[in-house]
Amino acid sequence: MAERVVVTGIGIISALGTGIHEHVNALKQQKIGVCPISLLRTIHAREFVLGEIKMSNDELSSYIGLPTGDNGYTRTALLSLAAMKDLLSETDIELLRSEAFAFINANTVGGMSKMEDIYADVLKPDTLQHNIKYIDTLDCAESTERVVEFYNLKPFMATISTACSSSSNSFIMGARMIRQGLVKRAVCGGGDALSRFTLNGFYSLKNVDKKHCKPFDQNRGGLNLGEAAGYCLLEAESSAMARGAKIYGVLSGYSNTNDAYHPTAPSPTGEGAIRTMKEALNMAGINPSEISYINAHGTATQNNDSAEGLAIQHVFGTKPPPFSSTKPFTGHTLAAAGVIEAIFSLLAINEQILIPNLNFETKMEELEIAPLREYAENANLQHVLSNSFGFGGSNVSLIFSKA
Repeated sequence: MAERVVVTGIGIISALGTGIHEHVNALKQQKIGVCPISLLRTIHAREFVLGEIKMSNDELSSYIGLPTGDNGYTRTALLSLAAMKDLLSETDIELLRSEAFAFINANTVGGMSKMEDIYADVLKPDTLQHNIKYIDTLDCAESTERVVEFYNLKPFMATISTACSSSSNSFIMGARMIRQGLVKRAVCGGGDALSRFTLNGFYSLKNVDKKHCKPFDQNRGGLNLGEAAGYCLLEAESSAMARGAKIYGVLSGYSNTNDAYHPTAPSPTGEGAIRTMKEALNMAGINPSEISYINAHGTATQNNDSAEGLAIQHVFGTKPPPFSSTKPFTGHTLAAAGVIEAIFSLLAINEQILIPNLNFETKMEELEIAPLREYAENANLQHVLSNSFGFGGSNVSLIFSKA
């Protein structure tokens, strides 16, 4: 039997703050990180609310220990470096230097936030030499390489880009490598920074709400975008126990599927989501009734919430475990969404709390079920399911269990 994979380290930065403690407090106090735009340079600044991280690039650079100004780092790379710094605040970096480990990073738009600012000037003769260093940052792997270089690490590296399920897929790849004995540890997660490209792209699809999003609500109007980065340290349970590491939870089940229905919409019947949840449950060796809480993908878009709601109802029946979307707290953070919500699932287990579905008012007509409305403590959580469903029908379900 393959060895169990456990989570022994967490690093996170989002619109709710930096680090575990700030996020636990924000979730308990039901603090909303989605606010009017203050940093993104866009003509739509007065129209939308976003889950912006309240730190400028210079402030992020100072936090990390980089020179401020035009230092060659994109905002995406800075967020990834900040999340890794937080992870390393509770993890001895020598653990990642002494033995083979994997760094599986996720991203969707690379350094677009920087490139769109310099696009008009990048190829002008008098500014070409100054700006040429940013051209390669459009590669999604740029932030992966930046983290490895900055922290002087030599891991097995991979960059995953499967839209909104990207960082959830990084967990699966890292766990498989550990279970197959290729590495003892894997740092898995990802990050994405906000950009005009992203905001305008989603707005053109007519699925962005200019007000605070309302997942699983009959009157939902679309998603709120956000930015974030997060990483979890995964390792073999025997390794974690041998060094007396804190174990946040066990990655007991996972699955990824593809319903291949449409480039940007899930199958309306939820068939892909149904299959990936069932496969994750089978891998964990538990029944649907044993899931204590579901952290749903819940984007507040018409198609996703209908398909995911029907899928939850199919797998768990008309009296499912408490479920909620945490995207009203942070916005939809794209490649980072999976790891951010995996971390929220782990924090729910460790704090024994149920996180409410903010802004919910009216049950969807096509569903017999409704999300959790009230925050709760002493919840007796044993197994938590975290869903991430991306464009292209890329579906991932992760199950975390109490250690």
